[in-house]
Amino acid sequence: MEQKIIEILSEIKEDEALKDSLTLDSNIIDDVGIDSLQMINFILRVEEVFNKEIDYEKFEFSYLQSINSFCNYLKTI
Repeated sequence: MEQKIIEILSEIKEDEALKDSLTLDSNIIDDVGIDSLQMINFILRVEEVFNKEIDYEKFEFSYLQSINSFCNYLKTI
């Protein structure tokens, strides 16, 4: 799951180098440099790939502190 998240982030940012530079501790906002439109695309792509529905009212920015924390969140829904 974690590697797929990294691949999705790389696709959204159109930056293949991210696949090699991101780690499980990478901050999705700060380290990836994702903007608000890219964030929407990222969330939609994650929902599609993992067949999950993210509840935006319960979603917290703390889930974006690292790729690992985001994956842990996905595993709970």
